Order: sequence, then structure tokens, then C-alpha cells
Amino acid sequence: MTRSSQPEDTEVDAVQENIRGKLIEPADPEYDDARTIWNAMIDRYPAFVAQCTGAADVIAAVNFAREHDLLVAVRGGGHNVAGNAVCDDGLVIDLSAMNGVRVDPETKTVRVGGGATMGDLDHETQAFGLATTGGVVSTTGVAGLTLGGGLGRLDREFGLTIDNLLSADVVTADGELVYTSEDDHADLFWGLQGGGGNFGIVTSLEFQLHDVGPDVLVGQVIHPIEAAADVLHYYRKFMADAPDHVQCSAIFSQVPALPEFPQELHGQTVLVLVPFCSNANNEAEELLEPVRTFGDPIEDTVQPQQYTTYQQSSDKLFQAGHRNYWKSHFMNGLSEGAIDTIIEHVTPIPSPFTTVFFEWMGGAIRQVDPSATAFPHRDAAFSFTVAPKWTDPGRDDELISWAREFHEAMSPYAADGVYVNYLDDDEEDRVRTAYGERYERLVDLKNEWDPTNLFRMNQNIKPTV
Repeated sequence: MTRSSQPEDTEVDAVQENIRGKLIEPADPEYDDARTIWNAMIDRYPAFVAQCTGAADVIAAVNFAREHDLLVAVRGGGHNVAGNAVCDDGLVIDLSAMNGVRVDPETKTVRVGGGATMGDLDHETQAFGLATTGGVVSTTGVAGLTLGGGLGRLDREFGLTIDNLLSADVVTADGELVYTSEDDHADLFWGLQGGGGNFGIVTSLEFQLHDVGPDVLVGQVIHPIEAAADVLHYYRKFMADAPDHVQCSAIFSQVPALPEFPQELHGQTVLVLVPFCSNANNEAEELLEPVRTFGDPIEDTVQPQQYTTYQQSSDKLFQAGHRNYWKSHFMNGLSEGAIDTIIEHVTPIPSPFTTVFFEWMGGAIRQVDPSATAFPHRDAAFSFTVAPKWTDPGRDDELISWAREFHEAMSPYAADGVYVNYLDDDEEDRVRTAYGERYERLVDLKNEWDPTNLFRMNQNIKPTV
């Protein structure tokens, strides 16, 4: 914050009077909690945190930031790996209190506040046996997940989260509230469907819902690391032939010392397949039976479970307070060389809670017109992510280097592009790669809606005006 733009005390008092939420400053007792986010690697000190309760608060906060040339960070769920939800010296616009969810069971639609998490969304929609594609950790913010595309357990059946987005309310850099849909500000709506937080602050979103649950068939099939090559070969074939309503992620991890895992597995590096079917009938049992019986798994926990229960099952593995540094590729296939490279780098996994995971795509993702949204990677077979987690700052260099070396070793087997939601804060040069040929259209939108780049704490698309 420059000296010339430093707000006077009277101006700070004025903006506090204009918001129903609280404007927190460094001297306030709530300050440390207000600036803390999911990734413990991020330790930043904003000048102000505006805890907003509605769109009017967001408008007042944006106007305050623009008038005083404050750097703006936007916090929804605060779950972004790169830590863009908080900044040094500027203003954090915190939407976490804006977490309302309103379901219309007749139209199978839902309106979600900009600070709602997947847990908030799933809790309300499942009361009516409905769901939409969302992340696999319940503390993930719905808005942030959506703006980058939205992978999840239901994406092969119902498309990405953006494919289910019907409309959104956006506060622009000018402090205006704009309603967007396919019929209203259609270009902006297109940009929100994968273009990140570059064009404004999304204060609410409307989604199409689908019949899901309450019970689904899902669980973990755990294999020893020694069987990983054979299992990955089978996994590749199983997913290539699987119908769209079957999903199966794969995860390498060091089994953490948590009570839900057998004690004899604690500390071991394993390969976990997570087959999923959005119903729990006899057909689902038959579809998942082959992946459950292949090889000699250590454990098989696949069974009918409530959808909301399983949506929270990864929360401890991806809990707040760990240091996180992720590197990701899209992949078109799983070749012999790729399998060998993966096994070389995961033997062993270097720390508890660290994961290396595959999110299989295809199905309904590919059935959407490639030009319909700003998300350009619909032909990829899967997303592959190296995600070390640790608690000791003394291991930062070691685990960041491991992730970077692993990621580089996988580059020869990778497809073009990267999932923008998994870009870390040192990957500015990959933003253009993340959008490919759509990048110039996104720049045009940035020029129109945020020419001064007020919203730049994100995977930033820089304006050219």
C-alpha cells in the first residue's frame, strides 16, 4: 500500500459504516484468525479484512479498494493451494459468511452464496436427493472450484461444475452488481466458466442439480506398492471401458496414522483405487466388481454409503494447517514410461498426508461443445497431481524439490495445458498454457471488465489496455 493511497481513519470508519460485516485491522483480536487460510505455507499480513455478509458489503469493499489503490484478495472457501485468498498490505474481501444455500426441488436448481463450501452445498441438496458436480473435500469453496472448471466424482456423468452453472451474480471492478447467464452478459458468463476470478467477485451462483443418492456405492481398494505397476495397467483399461456413471480415482499415499486406516498399514506407501457409482443398486455392484477383485488388495471398503458421508471422507487427508505445494499435468494416456516414472518417484511417498492422485475425465466432460466455456481441456484422459503435504517448515526445500522434480519427469508424457485450480503461486508462466487458444478471448474480457487489473490475486490474465 503506497503512502499516497493510505486511507485516513475517517475513511476507514466510513467504509465500516457501509458494511454490515466487520472490517478487521491488524490491531484487532480477530486478525490472526481472519488472515489464516487452509495452506499453512501462506503467511500474509493484509492491511484490512472485510468480512462481508452480502453483495452490498462486497460493493462497498471493492469501492474502498479501488479508491485507495489497495491490492485485493478474495476469500471464498480459502482452500486455494496458491494462497490467493489473502495478500500482504492490501484488502481481503472475505465471503465466508455468505454461505447460504437455497434449493428449489421442483426445478432441481440451487442458489449458492459466494462463500459456501461443498459441505454447505451437499448438506442442503441431499435433503432432496439431489447433487451437482463438486470437489472431493467438503471444505472446498464452491465458487473457487467452479471458476476454475470443477472436477469431482460426478463429472463423468454430469459434466464439470461449470457445465452445471446456470447463472452468477458478479461485483465488477467498478462496484456494479451484474447478473450473468447464457442470455445476460453472455461473454462474461463464458469467461466465468473456467476463467477464474479475473473478471469480478462472484457473490452467488445458480446450478442445475441431478438425482444422486442418498446412497452411493463407493470406497477404497488398497494395494501394496509392490503391485502398483500391474494395478495401474489394469486401472487404465478399466477406466477406458467404464460407463459414464462410473468414476474411479487413484491415489498414492503414505497411510496416515488415523483410526479409519488399519494400524498395520500406518506409514506404508500404498496405491488406493476409489471406485464410485452414483447409485447403490445391483447394477452398480456388477460394474465395480472387476476393479474390486483385480489382484490381491490389502483392503476393500467399497459399500453403500451416504453421498454426504463420503464427500467428507477425504477431509482429514486434506485438512487445514498442512503446508501444501502442488504440481499438476493433464494427461492423454498412461504409457509404460509414465507408469515407470510414477513408481520410481512414489517409492516411497516422502511424508504422511502427501498424495499423488489421478482424476479420470472423459464421459460427459467430452460431450460439451469445446467452445462453450473457457475450460479448454475436455479431451484429456485425466488430471495427474503431485501434492506433498507436511508440517515442519524445515522440510520446505526438500518437498518442494521433490514435487518439482517429479512434475518435470512426467512432462514428456503430459498433454498440453494444466488445470488452473491446481496452479501454484510460482507458475505465472503457465497461465497462458492453462487456457491455450482461449487466452486472447479472455484477455479481451479482462480489458472490458477489469482493465486496471484490480482482481489480480488469482491465476492472473493480464489486461493489455
